[in-house]
Amino acid sequence: MQPETEEEYAMTPRLIVLTLAFALVATVTFAAPAAEEAAAAEKEMVLDPTTGEMISAPEYGGTFTFPLKEEPASTDSFGAVTLISHVLELVSIADWALPRDEFDFNVLIAPANTRGALAESWSQPDPLTIILNIRQGVRWHDKEPMSGRALTAADIEFNYHRILGLGSGFTERLYGSDIWAGVEVESVTATDSSTVEFKLAAPGLAVLGKILQGPNNLIYPPEVIRAEGDGEDWRDLVGTGPYTLTDWTKGSSITYDKNPDYWGFDEKFPDNRLPYFDQLRGLIMPEAATYLSALRTGQLDYVGALTLTQLRTIDQLESLQRTNPELVPSPYGLRSDNAVAPNTQVEPFGDIRVRKALQMAINLEEIDQGFYKGFADTIPQGQVSRFNSSVAVQFDEWPADVKKVFEYDPAGAEALLDEAGYPRGDDGVRFKTEILHLERFDLNHTELLISYWDAIGVKVEAEVRGGAEYGARRNAREYELITAEGACKCPAIQILGKFLPTAGWNTSNVDDQWYQAKFDEAAGATTLDEQNAALRELEMYSIEQFWQLFGPIGPQFNLVQPWVAGFNGESTMGWARAVFWRIWFDSSLKP
Repeated sequence: MQPETEEEYAMTPRLIVLTLAFALVATVTFAAPAAEEAAAAEKEMVLDPTTGEMISAPEYGGTFTFPLKEEPASTDSFGAVTLISHVLELVSIADWALPRDEFDFNVLIAPANTRGALAESWSQPDPLTIILNIRQGVRWHDKEPMSGRALTAADIEFNYHRILGLGSGFTERLYGSDIWAGVEVESVTATDSSTVEFKLAAPGLAVLGKILQGPNNLIYPPEVIRAEGDGEDWRDLVGTGPYTLTDWTKGSSITYDKNPDYWGFDEKFPDNRLPYFDQLRGLIMPEAATYLSALRTGQLDYVGALTLTQLRTIDQLESLQRTNPELVPSPYGLRSDNAVAPNTQVEPFGDIRVRKALQMAINLEEIDQGFYKGFADTIPQGQVSRFNSSVAVQFDEWPADVKKVFEYDPAGAEALLDEAGYPRGDDGVRFKTEILHLERFDLNHTELLISYWDAIGVKVEAEVRGGAEYGARRNAREYELITAEGACKCPAIQILGKFLPTAGWNTSNVDDQWYQAKFDEAAGATTLDEQNAALRELEMYSIEQFWQLFGPIGPQFNLVQPWVAGFNGESTMGWARAVFWRIWFDSSLKP
């Protein structure tokens, strides 16, 4: 039976978590040595104001070690966010002090969930003007060529000029800046040493969020960019963040050392300067077997969504539960990573009948019960998560002829392929194609889809590629089918922008004039109600076009060792990977 509310969906995997938690309690109660029990009894406890629970008091020191599933080519641009966001910062960040029952840090954030980072505050005095007030007292790392100088509004201006192609020698938007689709910024100006003014060509409700939390908005050192033309060389990376990047051994490890002059304080415990760990160390581990083995033996303190290593199957969790019941899991669910996008500009996928046939051949119920052991969310959804009730069109509201496509019906799928002009040949094959599979997605699920399509005479071969090659081919539209994301708990204006022809992640390669015009209407709306109404039309239209095949939302989990304190399963603080700065080791539990 499928969960019908977000609360029910969130609680479903927590049944497993509670089982593991009980096992942990039992382990501590009956197996802990007397010395450890005494130390635990003496340790200082504090109230976590965001959960209402007592936790071990924050402590400083130690090296926090985590796996990195993907290694970027360099330290420049969107693809390097996981690597560089401990060094570089955004103008805003998710508000770590928010109660977890109001915001669980497992979704992408909006302005209402943010607080100032490099911008201490912001305002919008009129619909065409946004003002950032730059934080005073922030300094660049004490490293050439920045040498610890103060951050200024001119630094922020330079970076947004680079992002948007609006000055300082930049005339084109930075790669990945399709997040700005539908938004026209006319100018970005540092009006004095602490103020940056954005002037817009037209009002837009989404503009503030994009300024505060765009994926390319990490602030690079202008002197380095001017000298080298980019931020690709990690040795020259200088930031304002809590860590400096001190070593990168390709294919092996990345090491960050604490910045002793970092400006930030813990939002939960405002007297505590961040960060708590002396060092962060990322180990390059592309294979799940490798990082799960390292977690079992205590070589890693964490695996999870922050480094793309979250557990993606129930089998993985149950295996760890058997060998390491002391590990502390937490459920995670941002989106479906099991969707498939047909390239609509490549035959036969320009024919909606073919796209429908591929969807009809997928047995969602069998996938849930057999593959995910009943823990998946298989209620069909579009690009917007069904839990975003202001925009998502619920499955029960879909037209009957659309809902019917999501019923498992291989005979109906074959009839559609016959009608589309793709009969079975003498060898039983209708046509052959390939699916570009992102390596970090679940290949077992993709192979299951391939078996369903094989049953209707469509032969599909999986091409498994790492992030860099997958991204390059995705952007060049060099594929026929491609694994993709869907049903995302993301800002709707952002996720629905993926079907614009200018969007780098337009995996379905859509070029639809009606959709473009309606998206422009949504982006230019002056009230939230107007925008949501337009977005609902876009959502339903994209569903009816079957531009993307729905895949279940499988349960995923973050895990930490029992000595990691201050962590509640948080998986994002926006595009910053800043959770690691705010957690610590409980020295009474750490070996």
